[in-house]
Amino acid sequence: MALTVYSLCAITSLTCAALLLRSYLANRTPLLFWSSLCFFGLAFNNILLFIDLVVVPTVDLSFYRALCALAAVSVLLIGLIWDSE
Repeated sequence: MALTVYSLCAITSLTCAALLLRSYLANRTPLLFWSSLCFFGLAFNNILLFIDLVVVPTVDLSFYRALCALAAVSVLLIGLIWDSE
């Protein structure tokens, strides 16, 4: 069951990122670009979660997952600040 949930989370994040990027390419709104980068980072975080808990459960990747999530949210925060100016 966990395998299915982790896989669906990663697929959903990648789908959201792709749809946001497609919308950015059509409209050229900067916030869509920053949001798509954030979702790509979150998708990578979900892939790391899958690797950490399913593929190699003996290796602890929680630091790298937290770092990836921090980077993804930081990209969105930078985009929000930059877009508001």
